[in-house]
Amino acid sequence: MRIDRETRAAGPIVSGFAAGGFKVDEAVHPALLISPEGAAGWAPPPLDALRVDDLGTILAIDPPPEFVLLGTGPDLVRPAPAFVAALEARGIGVEAMDSRAAARAWGVLRGEGRVIVGAFYPLA
Repeated sequence: MRIDRETRAAGPIVSGFAAGGFKVDEAVHPALLISPEGAAGWAPPPLDALRVDDLGTILAIDPPPEFVLLGTGPDLVRPAPAFVAALEARGIGVEAMDSRAAARAWGVLRGEGRVIVGAFYPLA
């Protein structure tokens, strides 16, 4: 599947899904951390064990992100309340959805100029 947009936001955009992963530029990542500054593959822990530290440097952007767009894999799964509370204590919200929806939402929200970051679990 390919995702096309008329206007492109600054920074990396998920342009489609290929080989079981997220296509960003010419790379395909089974799991992905993405910010307006860059995108990188990710080896996420089980969702119920996810901690703020597992998000690496994507939270260190300036200005800080409004929220983390959390793609929870093939289905929507609510993240642990402790994870959500830890991010909210930093003034960062969490929007959870299945990973395909999160990847599509990333492009739409970035196209609107929203300052967000994403953590996308594998599609399968």
